Amino acid sequence: MEKRVLTCIGCPMGCELTVELDGKTVVSISGYTCKRGKIYGEKEVTHPTRIVTTTVRVVNGTAPVVPVKTKEDISKDKIFECVRELKGVQVQAPVSAGEPVLKNVAGTGVDVIAVKTVE
Repeated sequence: MEKRVLTCIGCPMGCELTVELDGKTVVSISGYTCKRGKIYGEKEVTHPTRIVTTTVRVVNGTAPVVPVKTKEDISKDKIFECVRELKGVQVQAPVSAGEPVLKNVAGTGVDVIAVKTVE
């Protein structure tokens, strides 16, 4: 039986979780104080995901870059591929918050959206 100790990022509490695994099967999770902690603990050891945030260049805008993020979390093993794809992206001003700047990033089915409006 394997034990993994994690710090939960599901809420501001930062609970220390202990997840027990039998192979790839979660046997128990302890240490969480809210439902999000239990969900995070199981997901983190079986299929970890993250929201990716960065910036992309803006052409003819009031700012040289616009902050962007993945609309949903993506598999942790796709993060570097996502960032590589975003390196070459430029958007034409104006860009509106919520507007997709790259669809289906790294073949994940998830879009990357602008977080801020740039005129």
